[in-house]
Amino acid sequence: MPANLPARLCTLVLSLFLIAVALPALAGPFEDAVAKFANDEFSDTEEAIGAVATSGNPLAYPIISALQDGRLMADPDTKKVFVTGTDGNSIDAASGATVANVPDSASAVRLNNRLRRSVDAALGSLTLMSPDVAMRIQAARSVFKSHEESALPVVEKALAKETSRTAKAALGEARAAILLYKADASEVDKLKAVAIIKARGDQEALALLTDIGSDQPASVTKAAAGAIGSIQNSLAVWSMVQNAWYGLSLGSVLLLAAIGLAITFGVMGVINMAHGEMVMLGAYTTFVVQEMIRTRYPALFDYSLLIAVPLAFLVSGAIGVLIERSIIRFLYGRPLETLLATWGLSLVLQQAVRTAFGPTNREVGNPSWMSGAFELGQITITYNRLWIFCFTLAVFAILLAMLRYTALGLEMRAVTQNRRMAASMGIATSRVDALTFGLGSGIAGIAGVALSQIDNVSPNLGQSYIIDSFMVVVFGGVGNLWGTLVGAFSLGIANKFLEPVAGAVLGKIAILVLIILFIQKRPRGLFALKGRAVEA
Repeated sequence: MPANLPARLCTLVLSLFLIAVALPALAGPFEDAVAKFANDEFSDTEEAIGAVATSGNPLAYPIISALQDGRLMADPDTKKVFVTGTDGNSIDAASGATVANVPDSASAVRLNNRLRRSVDAALGSLTLMSPDVAMRIQAARSVFKSHEESALPVVEKALAKETSRTAKAALGEARAAILLYKADASEVDKLKAVAIIKARGDQEALALLTDIGSDQPASVTKAAAGAIGSIQNSLAVWSMVQNAWYGLSLGSVLLLAAIGLAITFGVMGVINMAHGEMVMLGAYTTFVVQEMIRTRYPALFDYSLLIAVPLAFLVSGAIGVLIERSIIRFLYGRPLETLLATWGLSLVLQQAVRTAFGPTNREVGNPSWMSGAFELGQITITYNRLWIFCFTLAVFAILLAMLRYTALGLEMRAVTQNRRMAASMGIATSRVDALTFGLGSGIAGIAGVALSQIDNVSPNLGQSYIIDSFMVVVFGGVGNLWGTLVGAFSLGIANKFLEPVAGAVLGKIAILVLIILFIQKRPRGLFALKGRAVEA
């Protein structure tokens, strides 16, 4: 046995003791900050959020993200903090080492409203340096909302390196929001911040300027008050533009639903109460097409509406011809009987659809190119409404061209202007009536395809639009397509401007009263048909 062995053993024991004592002291600022999450004190949690977010440690983003989602677990006994992943795996938040199980005594770190704002700001600052431009813009917007002072160094660093104009503007707005609320920021910086926020001009900018408080310098308070007034005026104008767009959107729906009725009502003078059911049949045709594509050809789903449009036209048009040949042609010149017959027919069609498809709403999906929305200035435009607006104008233009340049269109116009003279010239008015009724019904079916994207597909779908369709046709001028166009958009815009003031129900009542008063003065509508032999 070597003589120095006891001495070596003593040295080893002493070394192990010193290492054990020194290990806690070797923990760095990041580990110390993570440990504060286990104290279950809001103040300690707030300090931990700021320290972790500015540490530069790669674990910072997973920790803050887990805190936001309620996946950051802290054990008060061992002062250990764990990140539980969405896949069920967990890691030690301080070291990143995988752990087999989170202790049963661990619980989610608590948050209050103030801490949630701090978490949003921390996540925003952590993604400000992301290589993805969209993520940097989103992060800058998050910092703008929270305006946490701790994010200022990261924002300025990101702003200095930014090359994208949009991202640079968003970062500049975030910096301005922080400086505006920063207690020790100079008066000049605060005035510049007010100008930048004023230029943004949206509701978030208005809220930010409104909440600055009274502890600001007098010049800043005055500038903020002026900016608030300017933003409010701008938002009022944008609100009117938004209402106008909503009105045009509603008007396009009304036009699409009424344009077929304008043809049948104008040419034949038939009050077709079953016109709404033609719209409903078009919507259900779209549902059937999508169901077949879902089950057999799912790759074609984005083209489902393009396939449904001609099919809906053919289905509704064929049923319209059948209705005219079997019922309507025996009732010409008897408007009351025609109204009662088509009303009864509408009930029959509704019940037939209930029997075939059930009474509940049916799901019709939006293709990818009709989903989502985009911002234009301070208004929001949804793609489905925009496409319906464009589709309506296209249908209107095609119908005008058909009436002007085709033989059927010329015959329809002749019958509309003078039925007896057209018959004496050799035009088969009965055939024109059938084709006209089929054309109007087919267009109603196309309207059903469009309405399936913005309304519930149910047996009662057509009933929601039949009264409005008649109002549009009568207001615009019976048989005049341009009058129908102007009438639809006028009523749509008027309705959307009245709704905020009078409410949806009173707004519709006011529109109806105005139309009644208007018809008293102009019984033939805005654009009455003209000619020597226009039939009353």
